Amino acid sequence: MPAPRDNTKRTTPMSVLSSTTKLSKPMPAPRNKTMSVTKDEHTVLLAECVRMHATASPGEVVNTTINQDIMSAAGFLPSSFVDLLFLDPPYNMKKKFNAASFSQRSIEDYAQWMDTWLSKIVRCLKPNASVYICGDWRSSTAIELVARKYFLIRNRITWEREKGRGAKANWKNASEDIWFCTMSDDYTFNLDAVKLRRKVLAPYTHGNGDPKDWKKTEEGSFRVTHPSNMWTDLTVPFWSMSENTEHPTQKPEKLLAKIVLASSNHGDVVMDPFLGSGTTSVVAKKLGRRYVGIEIDEAYACLAQKRLGLTAQHAAIQGIRAGMFYERNSI
Repeated sequence: MPAPRDNTKRTTPMSVLSSTTKLSKPMPAPRNKTMSVTKDEHTVLLAECVRMHATASPGEVVNTTINQDIMSAAGFLPSSFVDLLFLDPPYNMKKKFNAASFSQRSIEDYAQWMDTWLSKIVRCLKPNASVYICGDWRSSTAIELVARKYFLIRNRITWEREKGRGAKANWKNASEDIWFCTMSDDYTFNLDAVKLRRKVLAPYTHGNGDPKDWKKTEEGSFRVTHPSNMWTDLTVPFWSMSENTEHPTQKPEKLLAKIVLASSNHGDVVMDPFLGSGTTSVVAKKLGRRYVGIEIDEAYACLAQKRLGLTAQHAAIQGIRAGMFYERNSI
């Protein structure tokens, strides 16, 4: 049976974690571009989201936002249809997401929690699929324990999250991890699509004075380098950026662009079971991929739908120009 769209009025949440945000807010500052959803928009956008009640075909779930708990949706998802899986679950720390909250657990309990939902969606992956799992220093040990049960672990990326509060008796937490895994040794990695253009600090030249491994441009002198597992070129969305939303742990579009371009091809299916405000789906659509996003929170699912509807007018991704990634603040 197909998975019908459930456009009926919702009087009770799907689970104890479902919630909506307060929709009446003070007027933002003139330069504040943070995206929000009005009460009227919420009604329309929520009707565009999908609720799954029966086993669905790929055509019924691709290019949709599923407003549902991953545990209830997982059993209805098709098998072997996802090329790239991006996982950004709640980290192993105390955090509040609207009315939902997550508490810190032991490494063993966090790993067990991960396994409860990951074990249900592995079957959705194609044999040559890639998987990226986000975490921080508290959750990375558990991520490795669970990931190695199902995947081949290729690398652990560390990216600089330049935001964050200082600590009086500890080092400031300014980095996060992304575990890169694959289903097999047959997988996609588009190296040339994710090379980084860096400013030249030591402009070496050949004997005739020509640049050595770098080029002069109107914007300065740059060297094209291979992508590494240390990402320092990302900017966490903030209030004056058009991609910014009210989600507390929103990932930069540029971060997702690196992953989508490297580990999928045009027309591939990218799935995110913890969609949040929609960055994964938005970037997939901007880059010519298909998407499936699952988000338990109504307000965030609506944000995702609104952002998806705006991709035609806002197709650019900050930090990328003419198919090339640039260092932060270099263009």
